[in-house]
Amino acid sequence: MSPIPSPMPDHLTLISHTQKWLSEVIIHHGLCPFAKREYDAGRIHYAVIETGDLQSQLEQIMLQCLALDADPDRETSLLIFPTALSDFETYLDLLDVATAVLNDQGYEGVYQLASFHPQYRFDGADENDASNYTNRSPYPMLHILREASVERAINNHPNPEKIPDRNIELTRALGLDAMQASLAACYK
Repeated sequence: MSPIPSPMPDHLTLISHTQKWLSEVIIHHGLCPFAKREYDAGRIHYAVIETGDLQSQLEQIMLQCLALDADPDRETSLLIFPTALSDFETYLDLLDVATAVLNDQGYEGVYQLASFHPQYRFDGADENDASNYTNRSPYPMLHILREASVERAINNHPNPEKIPDRNIELTRALGLDAMQASLAACYK
């Protein structure tokens, strides 16, 4: 279980927790070797999505895609769902539907979704496997990435295919307690 604060913080605090997670977990541990540049340049947009119904969530995701279309200086968007998607299976359902909707709306090859959740669990992994923390976040999130930027970053990385294995090895070496503490520290 994640130590999500109760009552739910305001939007600025939710974004602050997310930025701390990016800085202190993802960037600090090098889980995404491409995140630091965009984080430091302030090219990551954060949107808090409060709505609980699927249709409204999909509409908000599409609005964020349109905002990315309109602003080439906005490299990526992190959509934070603080209240509606606490159940991981429900979250995965949204991810599947959202991916299909993006493709149906002509965004296949333009944007891709990355997934982060406080209860993230890789298929076949034990719930307490520290490697799940490569995708565990303070709140349920969808990350909209520009596919062209992802391809450029991968092409400029010496061994992009080794990133997932490196992250699994690293998080397991750090251990479950350290990874839990890193995530919990994001709420402070």
